[in-house]
Amino acid sequence: MTTGTGPRRRFVLSSVPSDAHMWNLVVLQLFIEEMGHEVINLGVCVPVDLLVDRCRAEQPDCVVISTVNGHGYIDGVGVIDALRADPACADLLVVIGGALGVVGDRNTGLAGDLLDHGYDAVFPVAAGQTGEAMGRFREFVAERMRLPV
Repeated sequence: MTTGTGPRRRFVLSSVPSDAHMWNLVVLQLFIEEMGHEVINLGVCVPVDLLVDRCRAEQPDCVVISTVNGHGYIDGVGVIDALRADPACADLLVVIGGALGVVGDRNTGLAGDLLDHGYDAVFPVAAGQTGEAMGRFREFVAERMRLPV
């Protein structure tokens, strides 16, 4: 079922290199597709160089990094640094969401640090708040890509 009414956009979806969880990627792929967009799902444990190569080749409208293992911050810094360092990828819209750290509520500063490193948006997910983060992501996509929510 496609619910989006705006132009179809291309998203590259990936985990961080250390994250072997697939379910979050499947959920996000379905969520983005239901908004009416194309998703290139690179899967789990994606090496940074492979992500950069695919982004260079695909030139997506948005790169979505998802993680549930709590290493979103540690791995996410390397991901965004590599994308921003590549001239063909430096201006891509890149977001990250999920479990950014492993210390629960004490992870509060990680989102700001990731924004400082170059992410366009960060969607931290605390226990029981997945729906909230997904709603914020949907609004971000609509606003940044001038699409209806």
